[in-house]
Amino acid sequence: MEILEYSENLRSRILSRITRKISTAVRSICRASSSRKKSVAALREESRTKNRRDASGQDSLASMLKWVHQQSSPLPKSHVAPAPSTSPSTSSCSGSSSSSRDEEANSKVAEEVNGDAGHSRRRIVGGSDPRVATCRGKLQNKRSKLNQEINKELRLRAGAENLFKATTNRKLKETVALELSFVNSNLQLLKEQLAELNSSVELYQNDTSNESVILCCSDDAFMPLIPLGLKETKDIDFRDPFKDFILEHYSEDGENYEEAIAELMETRQATRTPTRDAAGIGLLLRYYNQLYFIERRFFPPDRSLGIYFEWYDSLTGVPSCQRTVAFEKASILFNAGALYTQVAAKQDRRTARGLDQAVDAFLRSAGTFRYIHENFTNAPSMDLGPDMLDMLVQLMLAQARECLFEKLDLQSRDSRDIDVSLDLAQEAAQVAAVYSDVHALISREPVRDYVPESWISLVSVKREHYLAISHRHCAAGLLDYPMSDLRPETRIILERIQVTDAKTQLDITVPKSEHDRQLLGRAHVREALVLHEESQRLQRMCRELKGKQSLVKVLRKAQDLTMDVYGRSGDEDDLRELLDAPNIIAATKFQLSLTHPDFGQHGVDDLFRSLGPVAIFSAKRHWTAPRLIQLQRGPAGEGFGFSVRGDAPVIIAAVDHNSLADLGGMKEGDFIVNIGDKDVKWASHEQVVRLIKQCGDSISLKLVTPMDRNYLKKPVKANNRDKGSVSASSSSGVSSGQPSPAGSVTTAHVARRLPWNPFKKSNGQRDSRDLTFDNVILR
Repeated sequence: MEILEYSENLRSRILSRITRKISTAVRSICRASSSRKKSVAALREESRTKNRRDASGQDSLASMLKWVHQQSSPLPKSHVAPAPSTSPSTSSCSGSSSSSRDEEANSKVAEEVNGDAGHSRRRIVGGSDPRVATCRGKLQNKRSKLNQEINKELRLRAGAENLFKATTNRKLKETVALELSFVNSNLQLLKEQLAELNSSVELYQNDTSNESVILCCSDDAFMPLIPLGLKETKDIDFRDPFKDFILEHYSEDGENYEEAIAELMETRQATRTPTRDAAGIGLLLRYYNQLYFIERRFFPPDRSLGIYFEWYDSLTGVPSCQRTVAFEKASILFNAGALYTQVAAKQDRRTARGLDQAVDAFLRSAGTFRYIHENFTNAPSMDLGPDMLDMLVQLMLAQARECLFEKLDLQSRDSRDIDVSLDLAQEAAQVAAVYSDVHALISREPVRDYVPESWISLVSVKREHYLAISHRHCAAGLLDYPMSDLRPETRIILERIQVTDAKTQLDITVPKSEHDRQLLGRAHVREALVLHEESQRLQRMCRELKGKQSLVKVLRKAQDLTMDVYGRSGDEDDLRELLDAPNIIAATKFQLSLTHPDFGQHGVDDLFRSLGPVAIFSAKRHWTAPRLIQLQRGPAGEGFGFSVRGDAPVIIAAVDHNSLADLGGMKEGDFIVNIGDKDVKWASHEQVVRLIKQCGDSISLKLVTPMDRNYLKKPVKANNRDKGSVSASSSSGVSSGQPSPAGSVTTAHVARRLPWNPFKKSNGQRDSRDLTFDNVILR
């Protein structure tokens, strides 16, 4: 009876829940449909209206102070984190000029809050301010909310699946199956909304590529670039775990490190809202460098502190939770690479300088993703998987190549001849070729199931678009110049860049007469027009790309330029009667190389430096509790009976038998951590000797004894086969046994290739250096 009653109650609760879920799903669909109807121009106008508000007004100040009060629970009042907002940037939709205005607004808001006499708080470590509402900030806020909704639905689905497996009641199984269908439908709807946000590439472009500018400006139209959104994370409270570990492992009072822990938490909070410039990237890389010290100080290989790093997938919104610092490092580097893409997309592509900056940013983004791919394994989320990272590297290289071609086209407009046109034809064919490679990567499993459909369509559009431009430049070189301009070198180039295949009907690569020149040129024009039509068809076939006016403008302008080339030929024959043109071989004169992240440029100081040198006083080392040794010389003036060597920390090298030091409990190999009340873990040999001499006949030392090895003996060199061993738990929820600044895996090959890494593990080099000192104090 109890079981039946429980089943009836459970059934009634599930039915009521189904009803609520249906109504919620209907409202979600209605909201989604209404939000799609809201134009980008209206969203941008709303953002501009909010940005024009007086930041020093009482309402704005009151709302900010209220936010500070609400956020004071995870941190002390004197250590409030900068912002819970998930805005990736503070630059508005108006491009580089408005980006500086937003940064000024951020500075003004920070000064206003920090300068309030009645509400003191720590200076914002970095990142953007939550009160500066921009289009990109709104987009990231929507991403954060969708991530939370997706996480909620995933938990509901997991609970329903467990109930479905556990129950044997047929009616209850049917009810749970119905509930699962509603949850899956709602989850699919949320993922579609997230994919739509990832398709909003126009919000990240420079103002010359924005739709509102395109509508009133006929000359400035650029192919949109694909940026990446930032990964979202949850707040982490390091205070209690770190304080307990400091007391237990380092035998020090954790309250003395309250300020260092608060600064670490502020820095991590600031990395959630980095500015879309070099300062934001520097903030991410500085936090990444700080994680090197944090991993070695507080994450032992044999147990967990109960600290979990939770990050949401940038593309799917699915959360992943890991205990290893390697997951935190990889996520921070991913955000650095994503921020590089946003910086590249916002550059002014009307100038050569802006295009150079875009190329550099895309190469740095590709280098960052390549670094993650080479140094981190067993990724728990799809966006950090090897297939996805490989695709992202090639996508960023393709976009860098695209910006390079735009620069070449821009610089050659005033001095263009047939040779320049043929070079541009090959460069455009190279862009099309790299996008073809990207399309092969992005279309295969499992990448295709996780990236937005608009990305796949845009890559296909660009492939056809630049192939059409390649044929147009070749046609322009043939039709705009007479046969007398065809020098022998030009004829060799024409023969080299064109190739015929079995499908090509026109077997002419080098014209021998005016008729051949006209025929070959118009054949290339016809091929270009066919490719233009194909690119526009692909754009119309994609629902997200269909409404992007900037892309429509670019494709139509390219088609018009091709028609102008055909019009200048002076022949109005029907192009349908022309034969197929030879294919153009892709080639380039410019080699693009990846730029790995330069960690050395963003050096940091160890926040917990007072714990001692990290090579000795780390989480993986063990030593006894500090013990106090007090020595007093007798009236005969005998010596203390010990010698020291090395520095930072100074080690007891020898202890005389039956001496004062021996009777007092001093041992060979002990570290001196305090002399009197002075901490000497970082003191040099000379400083320790001077302090001991200043003590006179009475000396008070605090010593610790290492338990895992004897530092008086040289460490046994590890076998070369043991170097760079792969940590199978790098991203699987267990901290790696060998913490690595580069990630969960640091092979010897990678270490040799990356000499710029200041945190490269050195196989006990420091210990060997410490043992080379032969200085001893007087007995």
